Amino acid sequence: MAASRSNPTEISPAEAYAAHSRRSAHPKLADFIAGQSFELDPFQLTACQALEDQRGVLVCAPTGAGKTVVGEFAVHLALAEGRRCFYTTPIKALSNQKYADLCERHGDDAVGLLTGDTSINGDAQVVVMTTEVLRNMLYAGSRGLDQLGYVVMDEVHYLADRFRGAVWEEVILHLPEYVQVASLSATVSNAEEFGEWLQEVRGETTVVVDEHRPVPLWQHMQVGPRMFDLFGGETENRELKINDRLLRHTQQLARTHLPQRGRRGGPPNDKRKGQRPPRFQPPSRLEMLTSLDAADLLPAIVFIFSRNGCDQAVSQCVRSGLRLTSESDVEEIREVVDERTRNLPDSDLAVLGFWEWRDALERGVAAHHAGMLPAFKEAVEELFVRGLVKAVFATETLALGINMPARTVVLERLVKYNGESHVDLTPGEYTQLTGRAGRRGIDIEGHAVVVWQPGVDPKQVAGLASTRTYPLRSSFRPGYNMAVNLVQHVGRDAARDLLEQSFAQFQADRSVVGTSRRVERNAEALEGYAESMHCHLGDFGEYFQLRKRINDREKELSKQNRQSRRAEAAKSLEKLRKGDVIAVPAGRRAGLAVVIDPGLEPMGEPRPLVVTEDRWSGRLSVADFTSPVEALGKLKLPKHVDTRSPKSRRDLASSLRSTGLNSSEGHGKRRSNPADDEELATLRRALKAHPCHGCDEREAHARWAERYERLRAENEGLRRKVNTTTHSLARSFDRIVALLTERDYLPPDGGKPGEDADTQAGQVTEHGRRLSRLYSESDLLAAECLRVGTWRDLGAPELAAVVSALVYESRREGLPPQVPTGPITDALDATWRLWAELEDDERRHKLGRTREPDAGFAWPVFRWARGESLEKVLTAAEDSGHELSAGDFVRWCRQVVDLLDQIRDVMGTKDPVGSAASKAVTAIRRGVVAAGGV
Repeated sequence: MAASRSNPTEISPAEAYAAHSRRSAHPKLADFIAGQSFELDPFQLTACQALEDQRGVLVCAPTGAGKTVVGEFAVHLALAEGRRCFYTTPIKALSNQKYADLCERHGDDAVGLLTGDTSINGDAQVVVMTTEVLRNMLYAGSRGLDQLGYVVMDEVHYLADRFRGAVWEEVILHLPEYVQVASLSATVSNAEEFGEWLQEVRGETTVVVDEHRPVPLWQHMQVGPRMFDLFGGETENRELKINDRLLRHTQQLARTHLPQRGRRGGPPNDKRKGQRPPRFQPPSRLEMLTSLDAADLLPAIVFIFSRNGCDQAVSQCVRSGLRLTSESDVEEIREVVDERTRNLPDSDLAVLGFWEWRDALERGVAAHHAGMLPAFKEAVEELFVRGLVKAVFATETLALGINMPARTVVLERLVKYNGESHVDLTPGEYTQLTGRAGRRGIDIEGHAVVVWQPGVDPKQVAGLASTRTYPLRSSFRPGYNMAVNLVQHVGRDAARDLLEQSFAQFQADRSVVGTSRRVERNAEALEGYAESMHCHLGDFGEYFQLRKRINDREKELSKQNRQSRRAEAAKSLEKLRKGDVIAVPAGRRAGLAVVIDPGLEPMGEPRPLVVTEDRWSGRLSVADFTSPVEALGKLKLPKHVDTRSPKSRRDLASSLRSTGLNSSEGHGKRRSNPADDEELATLRRALKAHPCHGCDEREAHARWAERYERLRAENEGLRRKVNTTTHSLARSFDRIVALLTERDYLPPDGGKPGEDADTQAGQVTEHGRRLSRLYSESDLLAAECLRVGTWRDLGAPELAAVVSALVYESRREGLPPQVPTGPITDALDATWRLWAELEDDERRHKLGRTREPDAGFAWPVFRWARGESLEKVLTAAEDSGHELSAGDFVRWCRQVVDLLDQIRDVMGTKDPVGSAASKAVTAIRRGVVAAGGV
């Protein structure tokens, strides 16, 4: 971190006075500072002082700025006051890391860890946990909440995550009022808005925003072998200016080079020389790391956004003979590797790729991604922080709060795959990734490098690097488990009120404040328009509506005519046969044409292939004909006609012209006439008979009436927007309650309006109480399977296989999953049928859909649960076309165990399903699944 503090005997009188004042006003903070090896920054002091003053805090600061010091002070306060502190994080890896840090500072006895699959010293005074664990404790009314004084919510901006973000708001809303919350966030542009909401729901809250990076960050672009600064000075408006030399160089390369193979974009062929320009070759990973090493810019994190890409990059470096470590480094690396992997079974080392992984580490390079074994990832993190691994090839998951700063961050691409499509990085993502560059207390500056290739515009990179607007948007939505827990603990009315207090509703209501004002202003304008269109002869609004109805009817008739003509034209094209001579009525292809191929499509409109009298060949469509087409005659054609041959087209065109047929024939006439429409005639008679029809100022009034109608329609749309936005979460909650009542999770007569909260609270059925303890993305589907007994006759391995379908999600489309036959297939089919019924109900109630079960992990977890070796399980998965990394296997096994644990708890081990779940947990939790991680 920052430089250590000066010797107390050397401080100035002013500094001594400030220190005395601080100690007298905030003695606990003074004690905390005395135990640090560095001076606290002003933003850290402000936040810590607020905590000691019994206020909540929201701290927004860049990565590496030292936000966690505020969280550590909350821990210090709890220990000093004899109260408990929960330190929450969004991911297990960060929880593990924070647990190790706090143990080192306060000792193992004072600190515990709870991450769902890990429980260490859970009754300690300070407990690190994932946010989901705290949410579950709050709903369960856990005694662990006794004496709780402080909750640190690290990475609180995670509440914007569309899958898990709701958990953060649930915790903030449910924590007892006496608990102080220290919220730590990356820099967001609407920190004040978030702080106002915290103030509203949690009481006194101090917002501390610091945008200063303690270590300056320099932006670069690597163009071939050369590295350029991205910026080169400032404009007159003091904005950063893009480096002119970089722009000229990249523009020249883009004109003269094609991209690498497989990459889109790039210049066209060089027609003047009759040959393609050369392909651009960015520097290899070996060249990149060698140049960074020579410039003293290691250690570096290279973000690749592809697991395979990360692994391949490491293999390339190893094959090339790259070595970035000394002999003493290698010895230390082996010690860390041995310690981190000592629990791995020796029989699994080969299939885990252990030896290749260790060899790469000893050379100073490694990968880091979600597909790696947890023990491997943790070893890489420790070695990188200790400066023993010099280069890590990583996916963006590394940027989620893990303490792995580097001197340099390299981005090979500005595009990533989001699970559905390839999308550009956002400014927020770019800042989060490059924020890893620059180690406080080690580096005087950090460096971010973007690798250039044709299609990458330095202006785009400059936009990503200079944008400072990253609003925090809530993703909070009520779900089934949340709804049942709310009803069970506070009753339906209070639950609706609680949802109205969420940050999501706070933002939604604020978003329509301006809209509501527009509605009011528009209403005033409408009064003026109404006055301007007033007619002394009668109701001009009524008259204008008649004009509007006439206009609408004319448009409707015109549309009907067009549709009718198109349908008739399509029908007539279906009758055409090879050799028919037809007339194309208009357009560039107008004239005679002979049909070469009728182009009949079983599922679409016909598209005949023709040759015209001006020697053009191509396919026509219904759009080329304004009315039905008829064959004017017939030409005898050879069996095979080559329309690509100029001679063949010339001969056919000559034959067409010699037929003597007239291209103006062969088309039906338009039959419909608006004058024949009875409804239209009635409206026109009513218009002429209206008193306002004879007004001298009729057209002036009509112009005002048209403005009135346009503004009225706009205002109605704005009103609908306001109505659907306000109270939107409460309405969604009501729809969920209706579905849960239908399915016997809530009683039909429970929670009547007007009942007091104590009467309403607790009104859930036995099935509802079960659902309240199932925390899963497919919580209601799991509860339904338990309710109707879908899994009742399954053994432990079979239950593990079927339950996996509710948690597993394939990373990409592929071959259909291999599923064991017999009871597993039957149970999966029954689970799918329940899901389909549930989805129908969700559609009827206008609710979000439960994710479809995915059986892609059923076979591997079944084989593992019945005792097969890791090698057999992974090999079988690969042989079936479903390659599964060891890290993914462990991760999915742990998620299956998590849901099985919940099923065991809600059913009890005396129940057949609960008993099978308990046995399945034991069967899965072995070998690599049990090893690794804290």
